[in-house]
Amino acid sequence: MKIKGNICLNYKDQKSAKLVYDSLEIDNKNYLNSQLNENKIIYEITSDSLGSFLSTADDLIASEIVVEKILENTL
Repeated sequence: MKIKGNICLNYKDQKSAKLVYDSLEIDNKNYLNSQLNENKIIYEITSDSLGSFLSTADDLIASEIVVEKILENTL
């Protein structure tokens, strides 16, 4: 059984979205599909098990929080 889901992250501007996208893309490249659309990033997660799906979503969100905190302190 395949489990699929999307996570959509909205940012205040396109520059912030691009910085986050570029920062996370290297780590996410072989695990999920991502699309940058102006000030929005859409991640598509597909997995064979619920545990793997939840682990991928958790890793993505944790990584995004780190990048967001860095942006808040540097921009």
